Amino acid sequence: MGQSLVQNYLHVTFSTKHRLPLIRPSIESELHAYLGGILGHLECKPITIGGTEDHVHILFLLSQKIALMKVLEEIKNHSSKWIKTKGPEFRQFYWQRGYGAFSVKSQDVETVRQYIANQHDHHRHISFQDEYRRFLQEYQIEYDERYVWD
Repeated sequence: MGQSLVQNYLHVTFSTKHRLPLIRPSIESELHAYLGGILGHLECKPITIGGTEDHVHILFLLSQKIALMKVLEEIKNHSSKWIKTKGPEFRQFYWQRGYGAFSVKSQDVETVRQYIANQHDHHRHISFQDEYRRFLQEYQIEYDERYVWD
């Protein structure tokens, strides 16, 4: 085959370090736009970005030119540095070390997009930790609870 054809939709989620509620409403939409800009710079197509005060969800199309680990390294590194410039209340902003990344079938993209768009309502009923455990179980990912959170 002479042409490389790739379509990898990914749903990625990660939290602030220790799930501190540092993503304030005053910065939330700007942070999401900034994360989307980083993805665009990496030739990944952002579909939607959402979350709450302690975590983000990102649905995007992964570029065939970059490894997922590099994408997350770039997103976390640049956005953490950026948010610290937004005021003294963000000087201690850090992302957790890990992340969850889950593949999404093309026919499920709209369902996941809506799920991410409704994070504030969703988290009135379930914590980020419980939500994340549910994803790990749904995707049959083995994990050790002692090492999931930081």
